[in-house]
Amino acid sequence: MVFSSNPLSLSVPDPTFDTWLRDSGYLEILDQHTSSAAAAAPSTTTTTTATGLFISFFSHALTLLSLFTLNPFSKLTTDDFSGPTLYWTRSFFADHGSYSFPSGFGQARLRVNENVKRYARNYASLFILFFVCTLYQMPLALIGMISSLVLWDIFKFCSDRWGWDRYPVIRQVMVRAAQCVTAVILICLNVQMALFCALGVSYTVMIMHAAFRKLTPAKQPSRSR
Repeated sequence: MVFSSNPLSLSVPDPTFDTWLRDSGYLEILDQHTSSAAAAAPSTTTTTTATGLFISFFSHALTLLSLFTLNPFSKLTTDDFSGPTLYWTRSFFADHGSYSFPSGFGQARLRVNENVKRYARNYASLFILFFVCTLYQMPLALIGMISSLVLWDIFKFCSDRWGWDRYPVIRQVMVRAAQCVTAVILICLNVQMALFCALGVSYTVMIMHAAFRKLTPAKQPSRSR
């Protein structure tokens, strides 16, 4: 279905129409309407080409910087991770026509909030991939991660073998001791650095993808054979 910029423009102002689209769940149409309105905005003819390019560059730079002031997890819930993972090629990456530079902070915030909810499982998978790649590039961190897992596996084996559940005080002491040893291993072998690197890269990729990815209907129409 193709919508015009505002089919009710004779009786309904644009802000009211945008509010209705947002409340009705037509976020992809609101995204298209925002882009169309920004493209149709009149530009001043008195400015020179150099000044216009500088203003455009400065506006785009501010929009990019504003992306990192957003909270992409403000509307994220646990239910967003319970659904199926969307297709990587058809939904997540799609084609070049599915991307555009956000016209402003409002459109960037709309895209980020909606796309983070929609592609939550895809972003989580990317974080795991980046973390595994970081561990592969940092052998000491990989050894530290494996050592921590082995330590807690040994703790569980000893707890089941000697019945530490019947002795809460002893179990609590052993848990604290295992936690201290785990912390020492993680710090000494720079596992936290691998985690921070993976978080930084995955967060940047998530913000950029969510801001540039155009909104699409939640359920894609099935293709007729």
